[in-house]
Amino acid sequence: MAWLSKFDNPFRYFNSSPEVIWLVVVLHVRFPLSLQNVEDLLFERGIDICHETVRLWWNRFGPMFAADIRRQRVSRMRGFRQWRWHLDEVFVNINGKRHYLWRAADYEGEILESYVTNKRNKSAALAFMKGALKRHGKAETIVTDGLRSYAAAMRDLGNVDRRDMGRWLNNRAENSHLPFRRRARAMLHFRQMKTLQKFVSVHASFYNHFNSERHLVDHQTYRA
Repeated sequence: MAWLSKFDNPFRYFNSSPEVIWLVVVLHVRFPLSLQNVEDLLFERGIDICHETVRLWWNRFGPMFAADIRRQRVSRMRGFRQWRWHLDEVFVNINGKRHYLWRAADYEGEILESYVTNKRNKSAALAFMKGALKRHGKAETIVTDGLRSYAAAMRDLGNVDRRDMGRWLNNRAENSHLPFRRRARAMLHFRQMKTLQKFVSVHASFYNHFNSERHLVDHQTYRA
Protein backbone atom coordinates (compact mmCIF):
# COMPACT_ATOMS: atom_id res chain seq x y z
CA MET A 1 0.00 0.00 0.00
CA ALA A 2 1.15 3.54 -0.84
CA TRP A 3 1.02 4.84 2.75
CA LEU A 4 3.27 2.10 4.20
CA SER A 5 6.96 2.62 4.85
CA LYS A 6 9.66 0.26 6.09
CA PHE A 7 10.45 2.17 9.27
CA ASP A 8 7.05 3.66 10.13
CA ASN A 9 4.36 1.02 9.75
CA PRO A 10 1.05 2.18 11.31
CA PHE A 11 -0.19 -1.43 11.45
CA ARG A 12 2.75 -2.82 13.44
CA TYR A 13 0.78 -3.13 16.70
CA PHE A 14 -2.17 -4.99 15.11
CA ASN A 15 -2.45 -8.71 14.46
CA SER A 16 -4.75 -8.23 11.46
CA SER A 17 -3.39 -7.51 8.00
CA PRO A 18 -3.66 -4.04 6.40
CA GLU A 19 -5.99 -5.52 3.77
CA VAL A 20 -8.50 -6.63 6.44
CA ILE A 21 -8.34 -3.24 8.16
CA TRP A 22 -8.90 -1.52 4.81
CA LEU A 23 -11.91 -3.74 4.14
CA VAL A 24 -13.43 -2.95 7.55
CA VAL A 25 -13.03 0.80 7.07
CA VAL A 26 -14.42 0.70 3.52
CA LEU A 27 -17.51 -1.26 4.57
CA HIS A 28 -18.27 1.11 7.42
CA VAL A 29 -17.67 4.36 5.53
CA ARG A 30 -18.87 3.62 2.02
CA PHE A 31 -22.04 1.65 2.76
CA PRO A 32 -24.93 2.57 5.13
CA LEU A 33 -23.93 -0.10 7.65
CA SER A 34 -23.77 0.13 11.42
CA LEU A 35 -20.83 -1.22 13.42
CA GLN A 36 -22.80 -4.38 14.19
CA ASN A 37 -23.72 -4.83 10.51
CA VAL A 38 -20.04 -4.73 9.55
CA GLU A 39 -19.26 -7.25 12.31
CA ASP A 40 -21.90 -9.66 10.96
CA LEU A 41 -20.81 -9.30 7.32
CA LEU A 42 -17.18 -9.98 8.20
CA PHE A 43 -18.11 -13.01 10.32
CA GLU A 44 -19.86 -14.51 7.26
CA ARG A 45 -16.55 -14.11 5.43
CA GLY A 46 -14.57 -15.85 8.17
CA ILE A 47 -13.29 -12.71 9.92
CA ASP A 48 -14.25 -12.72 13.60
CA ILE A 49 -13.93 -9.26 15.16
CA CYS A 50 -15.99 -7.20 17.61
CA HIS A 51 -17.98 -4.15 16.54
CA GLU A 52 -15.85 -2.07 18.93
CA THR A 53 -12.84 -3.13 16.87
CA VAL A 54 -14.63 -1.73 13.83
CA ARG A 55 -15.05 1.55 15.71
CA LEU A 56 -11.38 1.61 16.73
CA TRP A 57 -10.09 0.90 13.22
CA TRP A 58 -12.40 3.42 11.60
CA ASN A 59 -11.34 6.16 14.02
CA ARG A 60 -7.66 5.36 13.75
CA PHE A 61 -7.18 4.45 10.10
CA GLY A 62 -10.13 6.11 8.34
CA PRO A 63 -8.53 9.60 8.23
CA MET A 64 -5.22 8.10 7.11
CA PHE A 65 -6.78 6.20 4.21
CA ALA A 66 -8.87 9.26 3.24
CA ALA A 67 -5.83 11.56 3.34
CA ASP A 68 -3.94 9.23 1.01
CA ILE A 69 -6.86 9.14 -1.46
CA ARG A 70 -7.25 12.92 -1.29
CA ARG A 71 -3.51 13.55 -1.71
CA GLN A 72 -3.30 11.40 -4.83
CA ARG A 73 -6.38 12.99 -6.37
CA VAL A 74 -5.22 16.57 -5.71
CA SER A 75 -1.81 15.83 -7.23
CA ARG A 76 -3.46 14.38 -10.36
CA MET A 77 -5.93 17.26 -10.75
CA ARG A 78 -3.47 20.15 -10.36
CA GLY A 79 -2.59 19.95 -14.03
CA PHE A 80 -6.22 20.35 -15.16
CA ARG A 81 -8.27 23.50 -15.38
CA GLN A 82 -10.88 24.00 -12.68
CA TRP A 83 -13.86 24.89 -14.85
CA ARG A 84 -16.78 25.08 -12.49
CA TRP A 85 -17.40 24.62 -8.78
CA HIS A 86 -20.74 24.16 -7.04
CA LEU A 87 -21.15 25.32 -3.43
CA ASP A 88 -24.04 24.56 -1.11
CA GLU A 89 -24.86 24.07 2.57
CA VAL A 90 -27.32 21.84 4.45
CA PHE A 91 -28.63 21.67 8.00
CA VAL A 92 -27.29 18.99 10.34
CA ASN A 93 -28.52 18.48 13.91
CA ILE A 94 -25.97 17.68 16.64
CA ASN A 95 -27.50 16.99 20.04
CA GLY A 96 -30.62 18.87 19.02
CA LYS A 97 -28.70 21.97 17.88
CA ARG A 98 -28.58 23.10 14.28
CA HIS A 99 -25.23 23.13 12.50
CA TYR A 100 -24.30 23.65 8.87
CA LEU A 101 -22.42 21.39 6.48
CA TRP A 102 -20.84 23.34 3.62
CA ARG A 103 -19.82 21.37 0.56
CA ALA A 104 -17.99 22.15 -2.67
CA ALA A 105 -18.33 19.84 -5.69
CA ASP A 106 -16.68 20.11 -9.09
CA TYR A 107 -18.39 19.93 -12.47
CA GLU A 108 -18.13 16.10 -12.46
CA GLY A 109 -19.81 15.76 -9.08
CA GLU A 110 -16.70 14.89 -7.06
CA ILE A 111 -16.59 16.44 -3.61
CA LEU A 112 -13.77 18.92 -3.19
CA GLU A 113 -14.29 20.19 0.34
CA SER A 114 -16.58 19.53 3.33
CA TYR A 115 -16.71 21.98 6.23
CA VAL A 116 -18.91 22.00 9.35
CA THR A 117 -19.80 25.21 11.24
CA ASN A 118 -22.27 26.22 13.92
CA LYS A 119 -23.23 29.41 12.07
CA ARG A 120 -24.18 30.30 8.51
CA ASN A 121 -22.66 33.73 7.99
CA LYS A 122 -19.91 35.53 6.11
CA SER A 123 -17.12 34.28 8.42
CA ALA A 124 -18.15 30.65 7.96
CA ALA A 125 -18.44 31.01 4.19
CA LEU A 126 -15.07 32.78 4.00
CA ALA A 127 -13.27 30.08 6.01
CA PHE A 128 -14.89 27.37 3.88
CA MET A 129 -13.94 29.00 0.57
CA LYS A 130 -10.40 29.82 1.67
CA GLY A 131 -9.80 26.17 2.53
CA ALA A 132 -11.15 25.00 -0.84
CA LEU A 133 -9.12 27.55 -2.83
CA LYS A 134 -5.92 26.79 -0.93
CA ARG A 135 -6.17 23.06 -1.58
CA HIS A 136 -7.60 22.95 -5.10
CA GLY A 137 -6.67 26.27 -6.72
CA LYS A 138 -8.96 28.75 -8.48
CA ALA A 139 -12.05 27.94 -10.52
CA GLU A 140 -13.30 29.81 -13.56
CA THR A 141 -16.91 29.79 -12.31
CA ILE A 142 -18.36 29.26 -8.84
CA VAL A 143 -22.06 28.36 -8.75
CA THR A 144 -23.93 29.16 -5.52
CA ASP A 145 -27.47 29.68 -4.32
CA GLY A 146 -28.84 33.06 -3.26
CA LEU A 147 -27.24 33.10 0.20
CA ARG A 148 -25.75 36.55 0.77
CA SER A 149 -22.85 35.14 2.77
CA TYR A 150 -21.34 33.80 -0.46
CA ALA A 151 -21.36 37.23 -2.10
CA ALA A 152 -19.83 38.89 0.99
CA ALA A 153 -17.09 36.25 1.24
CA MET A 154 -16.31 36.38 -2.48
CA ARG A 155 -15.98 40.17 -2.36
CA ASP A 156 -13.27 39.76 0.28
CA LEU A 157 -11.58 37.15 -1.88
CA GLY A 158 -11.82 39.30 -4.98
CA ASN A 159 -13.60 36.75 -7.16
CA VAL A 160 -17.21 37.91 -6.95
CA ASP A 161 -17.20 38.34 -10.75
CA ARG A 162 -16.87 34.55 -11.06
CA ARG A 163 -20.08 33.86 -9.17
CA ASP A 164 -22.99 32.32 -11.06
CA MET A 165 -26.55 31.72 -9.89
CA GLY A 166 -29.63 30.32 -11.52
CA ARG A 167 -32.42 27.82 -11.24
CA TRP A 168 -31.20 24.21 -11.38
CA LEU A 169 -27.59 25.34 -11.97
CA ASN A 170 -26.56 24.08 -8.55
CA ASN A 171 -27.98 20.56 -8.83
CA ARG A 172 -24.44 19.13 -8.67
CA ALA A 173 -24.02 20.43 -5.13
CA GLU A 174 -27.54 19.43 -4.11
CA ASN A 175 -27.00 15.87 -5.33
CA SER A 176 -23.64 15.64 -3.56
CA HIS A 177 -25.46 15.74 -0.21
CA LEU A 178 -27.53 12.62 -0.91
CA PRO A 179 -24.84 9.92 -0.28
CA PHE A 180 -23.96 11.53 3.04
CA ARG A 181 -27.63 11.82 4.03
CA ARG A 182 -28.16 8.12 3.36
CA ARG A 183 -25.03 7.26 5.34
CA ALA A 184 -25.91 9.56 8.24
CA ARG A 185 -29.33 7.96 8.69
CA ALA A 186 -27.63 4.64 9.47
CA MET A 187 -25.54 6.35 12.15
CA LEU A 188 -28.72 7.89 13.66
CA HIS A 189 -26.99 11.06 14.88
CA PHE A 190 -23.71 12.77 15.70
CA ARG A 191 -22.78 13.89 19.21
CA GLN A 192 -19.97 16.34 18.49
CA MET A 193 -19.14 18.77 15.72
CA LYS A 194 -15.56 17.49 15.42
CA THR A 195 -16.90 13.94 14.98
CA LEU A 196 -19.14 15.11 12.15
CA GLN A 197 -16.27 17.02 10.53
CA LYS A 198 -14.06 13.95 10.73
CA PHE A 199 -16.66 11.65 9.23
CA VAL A 200 -17.73 13.92 6.33
CA SER A 201 -14.09 14.44 5.32
CA VAL A 202 -13.38 10.71 5.29
CA HIS A 203 -16.70 9.88 3.61
CA ALA A 204 -16.06 12.44 0.85
CA SER A 205 -12.68 10.92 -0.03
CA PHE A 206 -14.06 7.38 -0.16
CA TYR A 207 -17.06 8.54 -2.18
CA ASN A 208 -14.78 10.16 -4.77
CA HIS A 209 -12.60 7.05 -4.90
CA PHE A 210 -15.51 4.74 -5.74
CA ASN A 211 -17.58 7.24 -7.75
CA SER A 212 -16.44 5.99 -11.16
CA GLU A 213 -18.64 6.35 -14.20
CA ARG A 214 -18.90 2.62 -14.74
CA HIS A 215 -21.20 2.99 -17.75
CA LEU A 216 -18.26 4.54 -19.66
CA VAL A 217 -15.72 1.75 -19.04
CA ASP A 218 -15.66 -2.01 -19.37
CA HIS A 219 -16.12 -4.32 -16.38
CA GLN A 220 -12.46 -5.31 -15.96
CA THR A 221 -11.26 -1.70 -16.06
CA TYR A 222 -13.84 -0.64 -13.49
CA ARG A 223 -12.87 -3.44 -11.10
CA ALA A 224 -9.19 -2.57 -11.44
